[in-house]
Amino acid sequence: MADSGQALARRLRQLRLQQWPGTRVRQPQLAHALNVSVPLISSWENEGNPKVPPVSRLEAYALIFCTRRSLSDGGLVPLDEAELTAEESQLREKLLRELLDLRAAALSRGQAPAVANPWQFDDGKQVVIVCARLPNDWLARMPYVNPDDPDHIELYTYADLDALFELHGHIRAFNPASEVRRHTPDELEPDDLTSHLVLLGGVDWNDLTSNVFQDLDLPFKQVNDWEGEHGAYFSHGEKRFHPELVDGQLREDVALFYRGPNPYNAKRTLTICNGMYGRGTLGVARALTDVKFRDRNTAWLYDRFAGVEAFALLSKVRVVRGKVVTPDWTLDELRLVEWPD
Repeated sequence: MADSGQALARRLRQLRLQQWPGTRVRQPQLAHALNVSVPLISSWENEGNPKVPPVSRLEAYALIFCTRRSLSDGGLVPLDEAELTAEESQLREKLLRELLDLRAAALSRGQAPAVANPWQFDDGKQVVIVCARLPNDWLARMPYVNPDDPDHIELYTYADLDALFELHGHIRAFNPASEVRRHTPDELEPDDLTSHLVLLGGVDWNDLTSNVFQDLDLPFKQVNDWEGEHGAYFSHGEKRFHPELVDGQLREDVALFYRGPNPYNAKRTLTICNGMYGRGTLGVARALTDVKFRDRNTAWLYDRFAGVEAFALLSKVRVVRGKVVTPDWTLDELRLVEWPD
């Protein structure tokens, strides 16, 4: 019986070469359409040592190869789903089910890549999102935070509420078999620490983030020098990376994305989304949830860090007219530090 990873690799190659009689799609054409590298396409088709694409890439394959109309002026341009005919939509669904079944079989044979969809945990285990609690002096100025108030709203006590709201729904959607819980650090039980952990926010208010930085001996430090000449910053070695403020308004934050094994349970994962300010935390969380950028950023992570057990990216998060702009990690000018080098 053929290895499951080989079966998926073979099917992807068949789609490229045989889906449309008389037309062979070249790897550079497909790479351009998927916004990935040609070697990455080759690795997915390599039956000798197959790499398993993330779900988002298989969705793109199904969208492209469900209609010959994807061919345009000698190139390959995916249509929007809304542009598909009923027959093309049916074929897309059929192709996607087939590819996802092959992917599931490949993963069950130990073929999983280090980086697929970072917010999809295929084991169905519990996911715990840890978000800091606002300081008491802040809470004292806010309505509805007193538990004795009939209109008490528990979520008002959370810091980084934008990022929490963004991630909680996204993780639940991609992990319907998993229990997804949210806690502040002081609410955590031992069983929570040994789940898939997602830490939101920095070391100033989220002391679990501070503990994890120390336990993992990460090459990054978050220094809360708010009264210093240039303010708080991330450091990597001798380099310092400061947010940019103009007349007291944040124009550009600095944020860390980290993924690796959970230091409290090697069979689970740890993910950190941490900006110097709340907008940076939101931006780095949205990098892998925003429908416009998540596939592109996931592909970049996969291409850059596949096979690496733990990795981190320190990047800029731009703020325009008070609004967070989702970072595009394929832009060199936004990436500050990639670890491992």
